[in-house]
Amino acid sequence: MRAKTYFHSDSRPFAEGYQTRSLYPYVKRGLEVLLSLGLLLFTLPVMILAAFAIKLESPGSVFYKQERVGHRGRNFQVIKLRSMRTDAEKNGPQWAAKNDPRVTKVGQFIRKTRIDELPQLINILRGDMSLIGPRPERPMFTDQFDKEIPGFKNRLAVKPGLTGWAQVNGGYESTPAEKLEFDLYYIRKQSFKLDLQILWKTVLVVFTGDGAR
Repeated sequence: MRAKTYFHSDSRPFAEGYQTRSLYPYVKRGLEVLLSLGLLLFTLPVMILAAFAIKLESPGSVFYKQERVGHRGRNFQVIKLRSMRTDAEKNGPQWAAKNDPRVTKVGQFIRKTRIDELPQLINILRGDMSLIGPRPERPMFTDQFDKEIPGFKNRLAVKPGLTGWAQVNGGYESTPAEKLEFDLYYIRKQSFKLDLQILWKTVLVVFTGDGAR
C-alpha cells in the first residue's frame, strides 16, 4: 500500500516554503547516527531493567509500536517501551491526559524520565526519525489538526525527532497550534548551535521530569 502523503494536486508539498537548502541536514544525519549508536549502547542496561519492570507489573509485550506520520507524509512504526495497560485504547485512539489512569506505575516513571522514548533510537538508525525534529503524530491526529490548524502539515518538511524545540519548550502541555509554532521555528532556524541548545534542554527535562504525563 502506498504511503499517504500531504501534497497539493500539482505535486508541490505544502511545506515547500520551509525546505532548507543548507548542507547542515546532511551533516546532522551523520552526527546523529554516531550519537544514536552511542546512546543505544549506553542506555541498553537501563532499557533492559525497564523492560523487566514492565513485564513484572503487567502482562503483554514490553514494547509498543504505533503508526506515525514522518517526513513528507510517509508513515512508519514508532517503537517505545510500553507505559500503559495493553487495553489502553479499547475505546479508540485518544491523547494521553495529565494523570492518565491508563498509565501503569512503571509507566509513570519511564514517562517522567523519558526512558520509554529510548527505543526510538532504532527508528533514528533506520532513517525513520531524526534525533531532533517535530514530534511524530499519528495519522488520524495529523488529519484532524491539518483541518483545524492552517499549515499544520508544514512540520512534515523535516524528519520527526526524538526530541525537539517544541518538546523542550512546551512538552505534553502545549496545544497542537503552539507546538506547530515551535516546530516551524526550528525548521527555519535549524543549526548546530540550536541543536546543542535543544540537547541540553532535553537533559534538563529528563532530570526534572518537566512536561511529563
